[in-house]
Amino acid sequence: MENKSFSSSMKLMILILLMMLCEVIKCSVSYDKRAVIINGDRRILLSGSIHYPRSTPQMWEDLILKAKNGGLDVIDTYVFWNGHEPSPGNYNFEGRYDLVRFIKTVQKLGLYVHLRIGPYVCAEWNFGGFPVWLKYVDGISFRTDNDPFKVAMEQFTQKIVGMMKSEKLFESQGGPIILSQIENEYGKERTALGAPGDAYMNWAAKMAVGLDTGVPWIMCKDDNAPDPIINTCNGFYCDSFAPNKPYKPTMWTEAWRGWFNEFGGTIHQRPVQDLAFSVARFVQKGGSFVNYYMFHGGTNFGRTAGGPFITTSYDYDAPIDEYGLIREPKYGHLKELHKAIKLCEHALVSSDPNVTSLGDAQQVHVFSAGGESCAAFLSNFDSKSAARVIFNNMHYNLPPWSISILPDCRNVVFNTAKVGTQTSRYQMLATNSQLRSWETYGEDTVALEDSSTFTTSGLLEQMNVTRDSSDYLWYTTSVDIASSELFLRNGQKPTLTVDSRGHALHVFINGNFAGSAYGIRTNTKFTFNGPVNLQAGKNRISLLSIAIGLPNTGMHFEDWNMGITGQVELNGLDQGRRDLTRQTWSYKVGLTGEKINLISPDKVLSVEWTGTEAIARTQPLQWYKAYFDAPSGDEPLALDMGSMGKGQVWINGQSIGRYWTAIANGSCGVCHYTGAHKAPKCQVGCGQPTQRWYHVPRSWLQPTQNLIVLFEELDGDLSRISLVKRTTENVCADAVEHHPMVANYQLESTSSSTQKMLHQTKVHLRCARGQAISTINFASFGTPAGTCGSFRLGNCHAQNSQAIIEKASSILHHFLCALGRKVASYQFPIATLEVILAPVY
Repeated sequence: MENKSFSSSMKLMILILLMMLCEVIKCSVSYDKRAVIINGDRRILLSGSIHYPRSTPQMWEDLILKAKNGGLDVIDTYVFWNGHEPSPGNYNFEGRYDLVRFIKTVQKLGLYVHLRIGPYVCAEWNFGGFPVWLKYVDGISFRTDNDPFKVAMEQFTQKIVGMMKSEKLFESQGGPIILSQIENEYGKERTALGAPGDAYMNWAAKMAVGLDTGVPWIMCKDDNAPDPIINTCNGFYCDSFAPNKPYKPTMWTEAWRGWFNEFGGTIHQRPVQDLAFSVARFVQKGGSFVNYYMFHGGTNFGRTAGGPFITTSYDYDAPIDEYGLIREPKYGHLKELHKAIKLCEHALVSSDPNVTSLGDAQQVHVFSAGGESCAAFLSNFDSKSAARVIFNNMHYNLPPWSISILPDCRNVVFNTAKVGTQTSRYQMLATNSQLRSWETYGEDTVALEDSSTFTTSGLLEQMNVTRDSSDYLWYTTSVDIASSELFLRNGQKPTLTVDSRGHALHVFINGNFAGSAYGIRTNTKFTFNGPVNLQAGKNRISLLSIAIGLPNTGMHFEDWNMGITGQVELNGLDQGRRDLTRQTWSYKVGLTGEKINLISPDKVLSVEWTGTEAIARTQPLQWYKAYFDAPSGDEPLALDMGSMGKGQVWINGQSIGRYWTAIANGSCGVCHYTGAHKAPKCQVGCGQPTQRWYHVPRSWLQPTQNLIVLFEELDGDLSRISLVKRTTENVCADAVEHHPMVANYQLESTSSSTQKMLHQTKVHLRCARGQAISTINFASFGTPAGTCGSFRLGNCHAQNSQAIIEKASSILHHFLCALGRKVASYQFPIATLEVILAPVY
């Protein structure tokens, strides 16, 4: 009996252990050469970057849901050290920096998370994500084998991992985090540093793995990532990338969706056909993880943009735009790509591809899982010519620079160059909210001394003085001009020359504005050289040096100089040149309006404001305030600042960010999807302000009496500032033939001799909430020319196209749809429109 009892106890214990083991296996992430393995299954993972501080908590769920509906499995985000630890040991995880809430929102919606802790992020973010106080730790040197830096980096990494563990957010605990990243894009730095770079990387890897998260760690753009860290690729294309060990999966952590924008530059775009081509090309080479950077770019609120010169908008030409609206056709085309890839998933993770040439620039990659499944990718790498190929005894037409996906090795469900989803065109419409009763408060440009002012000989580097507490630093000195100076009699003004690494500079002589100068992102060094009005006696020269975001990348960028660090001299005096560089200068950090917190609704009435009714144009260095009521509706909102110059703007004390109507210079022209893409390839906006509209989150507004405060450095027209809403102007769609496996839309036409539709046509038109389709502007069954908003009839056209569509739409309770290879431009609304027609011509 005792043996039987013992045996029963042992069996029970073994059963419990097995159950525990099963539970462990249920929550596990590993990898092999083919893919990341989650709960025992190899996965093709599609991911998108959404950075939590670049939107508001009220936007997060909608953004993540749209990402999920677009076919993503994973949300990727950096962790922003300077936002979380603004001063040593003082942490911030509230509002836009509530990282736990963001990750739990992802979990709630059923997606995974890739947490890129870094803590260096680059990301066009101020100081690359490092807190500025880190620069002043004794003996520190960033991103190398330096003990002070490693101590600080490890403390912050432990802080983040500890928070995630305490909330049970790693997948090993049943949470959504399946991957983490340590460091970021270190390959070039490692090569340049040599042995100290190698030592630092090995330390970082060991430190991260030692935190025992239960999920794999990655390092992007570092081919020497030590085991078990996975090295990954970032770029416009990653099909030639291979991991540094044959047992690691092939991962693409940043598939660049577009590019960031900088003040004074053009807007960068990337055709979705090329992006889809690059992703399909990566997958057909064995890639199993793709992350779009960005899937939603968002907004650089406050002074978070780094670079410098990076715009407040971080839209990035992403599938979900800055305002949280779906950008078509990018979103829809990628969604169809994701469906096609998922249909192939079993075959993709089960075998290496069998590659066969089908022509000079054509190939087929075939994946198979025994007799269970077969998937094929037909590729045409020719950027100019279409190709007709034979595969499996069937003929296939391949547009130039395209890949067709065949989940069953027979039927094409997707071609990267054939966009069969709608195109949405947005417009900025004026709202009924009026900015009422502008008032002004002038920043003092004469009496600059206060308790914070100090004096020293020579010129000081700006960041060491301001510690990034403000964009602004005053440099002030004086010169005595003898009454005998010739220029006082002949009217020829002396010239002031100032060498700066600013990034911008405004010059004031005796309190009067004398001019400005600016650098550019690729060369922050610039020179102000202009005439100045000097008078006999003592003259005050005040130079306002302005930062436009701290550097975010480069070797030891913590040591880079900014501000007025070159020569300052006067020319045109009787004695010739007078060097002012080494004489006594006084320094004042920031603006008076900043010190008294004029942006706060509680402090705005602490000074005497003056009405602006008589001011036709604003003056340099002025504060302005007004009030407005929140507009009706729920469309995203923006401020139209196109009439202003340069400055910053706040709503109810929340910083919208820096604004600047610098005109875009670049090479704008026709953009075609074929051929290798680079950032300068597809530029738009030449001759226009780089950024005109500035996102105003609705969650920052109250029903009435919203306070707007702006600081204008130059001048502008206040009367033309307006609050606008971003709304859909019209929608267009190209209906192309798709196999029923995709089940989104299929259209097939016969020859003109029969003029009959053999298959039902099915088109999805997605509309914004609260709108309704009102008009068919254009419809064509044929081959029209032009693009959305400017279609025109082509040589091949069924004359009764529009009449048939209008008649059909009338029958279907006024739900309008369109038919043809090129279709209609609409003004629309109901959430999603799906109309099935089978007309007979």
